[in-house]
Amino acid sequence: MISSSRYAVRKTICSNYMPDRTPELFDAPSQTEPLAARMRPRTLDELVGQDHILGPGRLLRRAIAADQLSSLILSGPPGSGKTTIARIIANTTKSRFAALNAVLTGVEQLRKEIQAADTECRMHGRRTILFVDEVHRWNKAQQDALLPWVENGTVILIGATTENPFFEVNSALVSRSRVFQLTKLTEDELRRVCRQALNDKERGYGAYDVRIDRDAIEHLVAVAAGDARSLLNAVQLAVETTPERFPPSTGEHIDVTLAIAEESIQRKALLYDRDGDYHYDSISAFIKSVRGSDPDAALYWLARMIRAGEDPKFLFRRMLISASEDVGLADPHALPHTVAAAEAFDRVGMPEGAFHLSQAALYLAAAEKSNSAMGYFDAVHAVEHEQSHEVPRHLRDGSRDHEALKHGEGYLYPHAYREHWVAQNYLPTALHGRVFYRPSERGYEGSVRRTLEHRREAQLAAAFGSEFDEVLTYSPPSARHDHWLRRASGELSRRIEQRRAALFEALEVPRHYRVLVLGDAPSAVLWEAARAAPEGLVAAVISNDQERRTAEAYGRHFSELVRPQLFADLAQAREEAAAGFELVVGLNVLLRHPAKAQLRDEIGRLLAPGAVIALLEDIPAQSSRLSGIFRHHGLELSLADRLAELEQDLYSDDGDPRLANRPDTLQALFQEAGYTLNRSNIIPFGESRCLTREQLERWFPAPASNAPPSPASYAGLARSRLSASEYETVRSFALNRLAETEVGWSTTSLRIVAEYSAAQLQP
Repeated sequence: MISSSRYAVRKTICSNYMPDRTPELFDAPSQTEPLAARMRPRTLDELVGQDHILGPGRLLRRAIAADQLSSLILSGPPGSGKTTIARIIANTTKSRFAALNAVLTGVEQLRKEIQAADTECRMHGRRTILFVDEVHRWNKAQQDALLPWVENGTVILIGATTENPFFEVNSALVSRSRVFQLTKLTEDELRRVCRQALNDKERGYGAYDVRIDRDAIEHLVAVAAGDARSLLNAVQLAVETTPERFPPSTGEHIDVTLAIAEESIQRKALLYDRDGDYHYDSISAFIKSVRGSDPDAALYWLARMIRAGEDPKFLFRRMLISASEDVGLADPHALPHTVAAAEAFDRVGMPEGAFHLSQAALYLAAAEKSNSAMGYFDAVHAVEHEQSHEVPRHLRDGSRDHEALKHGEGYLYPHAYREHWVAQNYLPTALHGRVFYRPSERGYEGSVRRTLEHRREAQLAAAFGSEFDEVLTYSPPSARHDHWLRRASGELSRRIEQRRAALFEALEVPRHYRVLVLGDAPSAVLWEAARAAPEGLVAAVISNDQERRTAEAYGRHFSELVRPQLFADLAQAREEAAAGFELVVGLNVLLRHPAKAQLRDEIGRLLAPGAVIALLEDIPAQSSRLSGIFRHHGLELSLADRLAELEQDLYSDDGDPRLANRPDTLQALFQEAGYTLNRSNIIPFGESRCLTREQLERWFPAPASNAPPSPASYAGLARSRLSASEYETVRSFALNRLAETEVGWSTTSLRIVAEYSAAQLQP
């Protein structure tokens, strides 16, 4: 037992930090209290489970350790540790800590806490952390009373709820808080909880000779279903009711059998709460089944909700939304069909109305699908986040001021043309080329897609030269040069975006992961990783000083706790990665490295057991070659063939680390080290490039150049394999026919997703 003097000391300490707290939530437990209360963890190290938010390196653990909490909401099932985490915070923070239970308190008690917090802040400069248990029990008015004090920083809110906070908590409070989702404890974690209770001599049953059969423990763990409180209550009932009296006499042992365990815990009943998560989860499963074109699953979830007493009007409302959101113009009959079924149900009612419900659900599930109506929200985003654009002059109303301001002048009346359509732009000038409606290839939309594409292309062509801007400056015209400057800058960002999208497309990144970014364009990948894992730890190795300084400057927009870490090299990352990274992502991490196996092993030393490496590596040997481009643009075939032969030799040179980047060698690189390849696939990328004169002169320098090209270079091989006249013909063709010319360029990349096992850990 814990001595009364120890409790007195703890109570004194708590009173210093929590003078106005609610005693029933945080008073030290006594032996008369339930086992679950006595065994509540006191520190993070004693806490079992929730490693995804409180494990080493996780955001919440760092925030608690640094005493730098911001408002947060802990959401999770009963017995998952919400109040326990609040208790741990109360024991570690230097801030004033206050606690309320939303079931037992109202606005009056909340105002007293706010007043005390305001006084504490003004007089002592000390902030207040306010823990509100069962925060969803407060109504909207009570939650609104808390909002301004959270917003101005008078209190830092820690809310605990068993409900989905996005449905049950004021959205304004949610938007100002971090939401942490606690999960049910696993069976292994519940066994640890059980062992702690049986072995703890102060708070549990370690002082007694308690013997619980293995099958009894397994039954208690299985039926507790992730609820530690339920498990401990059952253990207490089993242990304390087995002997004739408790505590037992000296030398007496307590035997808990499976039969006793079965009497001590009862299996929980499945629930369907029309106002809670079961309601939202079930309708979500139904709509996703309809969207996924699975009529069997749609009927199952429909029947489950109807049997549970769901309102049929609510179901029809969701199906009417789905008829436009998920089916749309792929099947224009879906919406009127669903409307007709809803109207028929209103006339018939239940139970026969179930036919109309199921008919609508089956039609929607079997229909062709398109979500092109979502284009509306792209248009809304453009309206809200871009500058306001003037209505083009030819679209303005000219009934009043046509003569004075020429409004409406230039408008082409579509019905005056043979096909009742004419190539004319209807968007503001700055939005020419923007696409909001993207028709699918399914059903009705598939039949009109090609027509729409042709018309859009014609509209874009009509846009050039049709606008008149005031001339503010003058320089000698070079339209082609300006055009390619714009194209080059756009293609570069598009190239990076394509590769970043392909890299993350293969991944499902848990929000709590520790992620390391490597390779080319680390900044581009870094911020995507930061968005994917906001509750974890994100870092990047950026060797370029200027790029690292730029990333550091941008990172200052993040709070210190969530700001990505930046390293100059892998050695520095290894010093900081005590717990290991669970995911490594990167573009062209291996491409230019001469010792790829060595780099692989260096990265391996940074990984946690079970970690994943996801890389996108360019394969230069399988990308576009000049011989094919020259042949396409008219170079005589014999010379194009000669160029193809020398390229074959050039791309077979394994001495160049870039050319050694081949699918088979990269796959073998990981397999020989024991990695499991979860995914390995080739991804082609196509783009338009401008071959500049500078590039072509570098590839084909003049023979009289003072610096002869390397024999292993493209120019060196060309000059050694071709005669002087042949080389000059190729060079002249390149400079005169291809300089500043748009060409199609293809690039091939290999995407590898490899898993790292514990057995591979490096010393």
